[in-house]
Amino acid sequence: MEKVRIQDDLYLHVNQETIDNLVIPDDMPMTGGFATLDTDVEKLMMAEFDDMCKTKNYKNDYLRRACALYKVAKNAQRKEKDGIAPALKHLSLIKSIDSIQVFNRQLKKLVLNMMPLPFSMSVGPDMKNTERHCVSIQGPSVILPDASYYKPEMAQQKEALIGMWSNMAKMVLAKTDLSAEEQEKYLQDTLAFDEILGGLVKSREEWSEYVKAYNPVKTSRVCSMMKPVAFKRLLKNVFGVVPEVVIVEEPRYFKNFKEVFNENTFELYLHWAYVVELLGCCSYLSEELREIGGMFMRAISGIPAMTPINKFAYQLASGMYSEPVGLYYGEKYFGEEAKKDITDIVYQIVDMYKERIKNNDFLEEATKEKAILKLSKIGVKMGYPDKVDEIYDKLVFGERKSLFDIVLSLRKIRYEHSLSLIDKPVNREEWAMPGHMVNACYNPFVNDITFPAAILQPPFYSLKQTRSENLGGIGAVIGHEISHAFDSNGAKCDENGNINNWWTKEDSKRFQKKINAMIKEFDGIELPWGKVNGKFIVSENMADNGGMAVTLAIMANTENACYEEYFMNWARVWCMKAKPEYLALLLNLDVHGPATLRANMQPRNFTEWYDTFGVKKTDKMYLAPSKRVVIW
Repeated sequence: MEKVRIQDDLYLHVNQETIDNLVIPDDMPMTGGFATLDTDVEKLMMAEFDDMCKTKNYKNDYLRRACALYKVAKNAQRKEKDGIAPALKHLSLIKSIDSIQVFNRQLKKLVLNMMPLPFSMSVGPDMKNTERHCVSIQGPSVILPDASYYKPEMAQQKEALIGMWSNMAKMVLAKTDLSAEEQEKYLQDTLAFDEILGGLVKSREEWSEYVKAYNPVKTSRVCSMMKPVAFKRLLKNVFGVVPEVVIVEEPRYFKNFKEVFNENTFELYLHWAYVVELLGCCSYLSEELREIGGMFMRAISGIPAMTPINKFAYQLASGMYSEPVGLYYGEKYFGEEAKKDITDIVYQIVDMYKERIKNNDFLEEATKEKAILKLSKIGVKMGYPDKVDEIYDKLVFGERKSLFDIVLSLRKIRYEHSLSLIDKPVNREEWAMPGHMVNACYNPFVNDITFPAAILQPPFYSLKQTRSENLGGIGAVIGHEISHAFDSNGAKCDENGNINNWWTKEDSKRFQKKINAMIKEFDGIELPWGKVNGKFIVSENMADNGGMAVTLAIMANTENACYEEYFMNWARVWCMKAKPEYLALLLNLDVHGPATLRANMQPRNFTEWYDTFGVKKTDKMYLAPSKRVVIW
């Protein structure tokens, strides 16, 4: 087959041969790029876990406990013996409730056992004062992947998905001690309650504007909205005091809370809570129940087989003890030389960002000064932390318990710890991601970037790659994360991470025009698996745009710069082969654009692309100058 021209499709020109040779594992919806690196790290660390279990050389007590959980989770025979019994014992709390009065008496216990409630409660940084914590409330999750599936125009697709989910639920309910009549009643009530939720909770698109989740409301008003829930008593019982203000993250939902939870819907709620929690328990029960409980998500993602038991066990253990596992991985597999080199690249990018903002032609001086101050204060976390967080000292369990009971106890410890932070200052040294995770992020409420050791490898980064390749790979990704400080959300936060309007009125208007242009560039693009929503993915596209702009500027000052290597490695990092069902699902769930568009769209905005490959008007990768968008 003739190779596609780079001027027509950068992504396929670079990746087609790789994609043709990639085989998607049976237990995954995709492979290539991030997914391949993630799989390689998993294989490496599973071998480490197996060796530690065999030799009992655990390095430290955190890893001993992680390996103990790994062994329990791998023991299919033991889980078979426990069967569904641990979950039924757990669910007896819901079955013991027969009135709203009893519900309120048991509310603290329901919360601390993380039972499905008509609301959820969390403690996190106050977005207006990120030095302190505050209490937030949200609505529950819906059965389907997103609230957007409950819109009238999605009725046909929703009906098909509900049918698939119901078949799975019936198979699990059949394993309980409920009668056949009760099973059917519980299922129908669950669907009825879910239908109420679907019309009120936020969609992923709404959640993507995360600053809009900050809605402080006087607690007395919140308690009034949430009647007949004894919310004030709950706050007093959990925190010892009643805070003056609660952050209502979903105002529409709580304004309509009385429609969700009342005497008429109470039985619907109880049955919904039972079924939803039962299905959530399946992963930690027998292998048969783990397989049944994952049927729905596997079907809508195009995955033919469930995760093998050893991989499942590793993912569970390394997730529960993520920071100690990441620290071990980082210290062993990521060297100081690379850490110094990559940190130098970060500060080079930060300095170039300052330069570009200083010379920016649409911001006024006052706004430029604030933007440069924000860049000066950005925190940099590369590789892995120096020590683990205090929570890991608390994550202790009795190994003779069932896997379900162990997981439940560890989750409760984590949740209770998070609630206990309410009167403590925010720990700005905390890492958002562990060292063995193939990912990176910007935290707007701390104003820092985190790059775990696991992403700092080829094709993203290597001391053996040229500087041009590293700038097109990890450099552009670093620039991407820094750009989140100035995307459609991050631009609303100041240098300390507080929501604070530091823009002049005219600058805000000009910036909004840039945002609208980026939305328009992507919105409505038809792909074989669906249509792109430009507004939903705008913040990530702005970050990609900023990452490319700043690294191309560095390329101009780089000795022996090779733009061919830069653009080809940019395309290489987005290489991905995925099931069509999964690609369609991502359009509704993922704030990032499809991989092929991430590779192909941003280069068209920059003159270096046209100069490097001689791209002309007749080429598919051409974009008219009037339509090109460069924000930073």
